[in-house]
Amino acid sequence: MNVLPAELRQSLFITGTDTGVGKTWVATRLLHAQGGAGLRAAGMKPVAAGAEMTSHGLRNDDALDLQAASGVRLPYEWVNPCCLPEATSPHLAAHRAGQAINIGAIKQAFDRICAETDVIVVEGAGGWLAPIDEPARSGEAGPTMADIALALQLPVLLVVGIRLGCISHALLTAGAIQRSGLRWVGWVANPIDPDFADRDDYVQALRQRLPVPLLSIPSSP
Repeated sequence: MNVLPAELRQSLFITGTDTGVGKTWVATRLLHAQGGAGLRAAGMKPVAAGAEMTSHGLRNDDALDLQAASGVRLPYEWVNPCCLPEATSPHLAAHRAGQAINIGAIKQAFDRICAETDVIVVEGAGGWLAPIDEPARSGEAGPTMADIALALQLPVLLVVGIRLGCISHALLTAGAIQRSGLRWVGWVANPIDPDFADRDDYVQALRQRLPVPLLSIPSSP
């Protein structure tokens, strides 16, 4: 029997070294494992850039996957309070849609979900520092996905897509997470390139360099 590690039996903010590294795959697998461990678990995608118009309004595939994997039925608008049509950087998608990414509204949706669940798995959009609005002054970074994680005050789980270049991406992201002051519980190695011959060596290099444990997420406890 697989046992869900203590680090994963709690609400988490899942970030990645980049887009396309498997955050949704990790998040949905984690939700199933938390549900199997007897927890009322729900997923949340605060910001989703890339959506199709349906009879119910804009819907994003990642958010729908999180909703389906949740053990608690929640309105889509709680799961994905900011749904943007264009699949690009969140700050561009929001600007082109004539919308603002409102962190206060995201926090309100998060609080509603908290009242209905034991744990929440929140998936970021893109990487840790993906911008969500323009900077106030030239030369500044402006608000990013990290600011959403800070507003929700969640421990962080990092997904590293194991491929060429991921070591530098992971170490840069690690430094940014540590500077945020949020608790970083661990990282997940996701072998997204099946033809990458140095996968095991890259994972070992990261285990030696990252200050938090490599975690394995069982599909069920």
